[in-house]
Amino acid sequence: MINTRILIIAITLLVSACATEPPVQMMSDARQAITAAEEADAPRLAPVPIAEARRYIALAETQIRNGNFSYAWQNAQRAKNRAVEALNAAETEGQD
Repeated sequence: MINTRILIIAITLLVSACATEPPVQMMSDARQAITAAEEADAPRLAPVPIAEARRYIALAETQIRNGNFSYAWQNAQRAKNRAVEALNAAETEGQD
């Protein structure tokens, strides 16, 4: 019973810690994915997903400035996913 309570407290602290610190690694991952997509000519070959990735990363940056780290993490993740989609589309389109 005590071990269960300790586990619940530990998980709660871990989750709350994630929401109280800026998502530095996720932002970095998203920026790297956007850069890779841009280098693969995504603005020309996959304009919609790369534009969405840029919009999400900009939104995440604003949310970090406002202290909304949970939302910033979510939007950084969205930016990364859309950038990867843009990269894949650009590479596929570029092969044709």
